[in-house]
Amino acid sequence: MSFSAAILSGFRNYVRFSGRASRSELWFWMLFYVLVLIAGSVADSLVGLSLIGGIASLVLFLPTISAQVRRLHDRDRSGWWWFIFFVPLVGSIVMFIWFVLKGTRGDNRFGPDPLDKLGTLSTLGMQG
Repeated sequence: MSFSAAILSGFRNYVRFSGRASRSELWFWMLFYVLVLIAGSVADSLVGLSLIGGIASLVLFLPTISAQVRRLHDRDRSGWWWFIFFVPLVGSIVMFIWFVLKGTRGDNRFGPDPLDKLGTLSTLGMQG
């Protein structure tokens, strides 16, 4: 998935916590998130207020969580695992590892493979 497609997907699936997200979708979204926060911080320092960065953070908060939950679904994990972030240090390490690893190939209980362009093996009439 390209950078612009990931951004469009992030906003299109703003609060959609179902389905799956590929690694590229999540990491391009996270890059966009960091770039927007940096730009907001620079704008805040130029203006002398802490308004723009705060608004940007609020606007991007839910789509970021949504992308992370959908990425967990791609690893065939429940979205409730997102709350492991609240475990100091260990939770962030575990989530980073899960976000970096490849997702499950083919359909899983959360939906079709986001990288499968031709359709799943079952829809092609093949046994996998």
